[in-house]
Amino acid sequence: MSQVRQETNKGPSYTLIITAAIIFALVVAFLAFSGVYADILWYDQIGFLSILTTQWFTVGVLFAIGFLIMSITLWITVRVAYNTRPVYASLGSQLDRYQEVFEPLRKLAFWMVPLVFGVFLGLSFGGLWQQAQLWLNATPFGQVDPQFGLDYSFYVFQLPFYQSLLPLIQGIVFICGLAVLAIAYLYGSIRISERQLRVAKSTRIQVAIIAALLALLQGASSWLEQYKSLTSGSSDRLIGASYTDVNATIPALQIVAIIAVIVALLFIITAVIGKWRYAVVGTGLMIVSSILVTGVYPQIIQRLQVIPSEGTLERPYLQRNIEATRAAYGVANVNVQSYSAKTDAESGALRDDAETAANIRIVDPGIVQPSFAQLEQFKQYYQFPSQLDVDRYVINGKVQDTVIGLREINLIGTNASSSWYNETLVYTHGFGVAAAYGNQISSDGQPKFYEGGVPSSGDLSDIGEYEQRIYFGEFTPEYSIVGGAPGSTPVEVDYPLSTSSSDENTAKTTFQGDGGPKLDSIINRLVYAIKFGSEQIIFSDQVSNDSQILYDRDPRTRVQKAAPYLTIDSDPYPAIVDGKILWIVDAYTTSANYPYSNLISWGQSISDSNTDTTRVRTDRVNYVRNSVKATVDAYDGTVTLYAWDAEDPVLQTWQKIFPGTIKSITEMSGDLMAHVRYPSDLFKVQRSILATYHVTNPDSFYSGDNAWVAPANPTSTGDNPPSQPPYYLTMKLPLEESPSFKIYSTFIPRQSGDTPRNVLAGYFAANADAGSVDGVKGANYGELTLLTIPNDAIPGPGQVQNKFNTDPTVAGELNVLELGGSKVLKGNLLTLPVGGGLLYVQPVYLMSTGETSFPLLRKVLVAFGDSIAFEDSLEQALDTLFKGDSGAGGEDPTDPTDPTDPTDPTDPGEVSPALKQALEDASSALKEREAALAKGDWAAYGVADAKLQRALERAIALSK
Repeated sequence: MSQVRQETNKGPSYTLIITAAIIFALVVAFLAFSGVYADILWYDQIGFLSILTTQWFTVGVLFAIGFLIMSITLWITVRVAYNTRPVYASLGSQLDRYQEVFEPLRKLAFWMVPLVFGVFLGLSFGGLWQQAQLWLNATPFGQVDPQFGLDYSFYVFQLPFYQSLLPLIQGIVFICGLAVLAIAYLYGSIRISERQLRVAKSTRIQVAIIAALLALLQGASSWLEQYKSLTSGSSDRLIGASYTDVNATIPALQIVAIIAVIVALLFIITAVIGKWRYAVVGTGLMIVSSILVTGVYPQIIQRLQVIPSEGTLERPYLQRNIEATRAAYGVANVNVQSYSAKTDAESGALRDDAETAANIRIVDPGIVQPSFAQLEQFKQYYQFPSQLDVDRYVINGKVQDTVIGLREINLIGTNASSSWYNETLVYTHGFGVAAAYGNQISSDGQPKFYEGGVPSSGDLSDIGEYEQRIYFGEFTPEYSIVGGAPGSTPVEVDYPLSTSSSDENTAKTTFQGDGGPKLDSIINRLVYAIKFGSEQIIFSDQVSNDSQILYDRDPRTRVQKAAPYLTIDSDPYPAIVDGKILWIVDAYTTSANYPYSNLISWGQSISDSNTDTTRVRTDRVNYVRNSVKATVDAYDGTVTLYAWDAEDPVLQTWQKIFPGTIKSITEMSGDLMAHVRYPSDLFKVQRSILATYHVTNPDSFYSGDNAWVAPANPTSTGDNPPSQPPYYLTMKLPLEESPSFKIYSTFIPRQSGDTPRNVLAGYFAANADAGSVDGVKGANYGELTLLTIPNDAIPGPGQVQNKFNTDPTVAGELNVLELGGSKVLKGNLLTLPVGGGLLYVQPVYLMSTGETSFPLLRKVLVAFGDSIAFEDSLEQALDTLFKGDSGAGGEDPTDPTDPTDPTDPTDPGEVSPALKQALEDASSALKEREAALAKGDWAAYGVADAKLQRALERAIALSK
């Protein structure tokens, strides 16, 4: 009875274990499913599901191929080795014990081992999905390499696939060989006795065939290695096959490949006649010859022949490297001009460059962010980026360089009411645009806004209404849940109706777009509750079937996920286009396999004082094209890709892989074209290349006597300051008839010492104006100009900054400005090729120490040659610099008068609450302004003055 009772008691425990195991398996399966399903929902919503399905299909097919090849090959190999074993072989006692242990598991092992290895190899094959797709869809470049005469597509698309696939095939053959040896030894096909090695005929044939295959694969590897020399090379001076590679390494690799084929034939002979001697000797010779001809011989050639005459022998290969590098980075057709810059500041020198002088940007987008925050942020739950963007807009019929920023949401500013409900359902988006003239300031040194306020109004709004809500941007929350049933009460904070913090003075809205996956089922809600670790998504009564979940909202992230094969520019920028706020994102096709082109680090090349390289990949590349312009709608997150360089073979190949995901440039509107610009990351990469490859003579290139470098940012501090960033400006270069929007940078000579000579050696600029015609790229867009400066007496940015810092007059005035604890901030040091020389312009800001302080532009520094000037405005500084009359002309960019104090309003009878609030705000601001004036706190005065103007404008509008 006790035995029965014990067995009965065991039953439930087994049942519980099985049940728990099933539940655990289901939970794990659902967790895995939730991640996949969330990806499907996201990609389907943005219209790029084919990106996901193509990748999954390719990975699945390759996995199946790898799994079948490995498992079937290994299973056949094992079965043949076992079935051809000697039946009556005399084994030692040790092997007998091994057989006794293995035999009960043999059938299971013969099936499971191939399957397990098949899974591992299938996963490895699946990891080659990009290389496989590029190989299958390769597009010819229409150019052949100078060494082997092969189209460049072989190196970019095909060779990487072969080099990745070959080791996997070698692994399959090697594993099969080990399996044959193990089974043969275990079952007596291979016996070692009395210093003799006895191998059964069947095993000999198998081992010999496997060895022959390994020899052939090694020969194939050596043959491919010769092509790889064109994208790597052994010389320290160039990428690509050098003299030693061409005359020693490549022939040696070919010899080794031929020897490998001969060795493979010897193993086949061994399989037939049973004599191992020839194959073993051949293998030894192959190893020795490989070491000698691919290692020792090239070193001898390099040391005894090349190094003594390197400049002469490497000349044709350096020429190949120079031409290929310039073509690969798109600088082959740069327009090089010698610019004999003047150093004397003569009266009227800027008369021919008056338009350029009038467009000099004195508002530094890296300094005035606090001004935007204090004057245009309005609420603590808004924020502007630390680095504002530069664009251009047509205002009153004239193109104006513009400093622009979006008023995005800032959840940190909601700490007082921080909760899942507020951070997910209430504070979901930013609102509006602030835009200021790049070349104008107000009378008290503030940025002069032509678009601002909440809701934003001004010249841009007058041109046409646009959607001002910003659900997708650079500072959006991890996720927000938006939308609601028709007629439901809005809960999303839209914008403040007044300065009051009460809820009644805040406009509310409900998202009306299609911006994220729907939460219209319990499965969808559960999936996203798991993804974001938030059970409130399931239980909140504000989440309904009409709700959407918005995530992955950064424009770079969205474009990268929509086009994972592209490299994304580090600086997306907003623009008002066709009634929307769009993020414009530049994207690149890159490769590291362009023959003879120099390899660079992408991250290091674009690094400067304005660029956070932690957000960009740092792959090494030697080919780049700005092939795609992308846009992301700031309201609903719509991602649109346009083929900007439709002739790029790399882009054409990816379009074959993912058809229908990239639109033609002809679908770009003229309004969008007007805000497209030459991308900063591409320009910085080209700047990095031209620092060395502006030299096209191989002899001069070899000597390195004319190498350049981008100057350090003169306003940065520290022992290792970052590079000076390039700047966007509207200007006219020498020999041009009219100004256009450009991006530029300067060069100084590269020095090996710690203190390079900071004189100007070159001036590099790209035309960044794409025009404004629907679907037509501007004729001069992307035109590269390099001004070489033969006069080594032209000071570089570092020297000019040093002059500014050490000039007694300037230093004295700056000390006066700093009295009272104010801080002097020196803006970006701009360089312009005007007046026959190089003009330097630097705005100087003053910032008080108050809590609400922000920088005000108080002075402008200018330099030309050895002369400098320091005045209250740019026009005054230029006139002083150029002996009383610069010739620049134009109107004074500052406002001539201050706004008058408001008079007490007359009693309008019955005053609306909104008008009453506006008047109270005006009165309060007036008192703040008078108090700041009495204290001499000009920063606080500027804040109060801006508040006063806005309150008066609101009161006037409400009184009409």
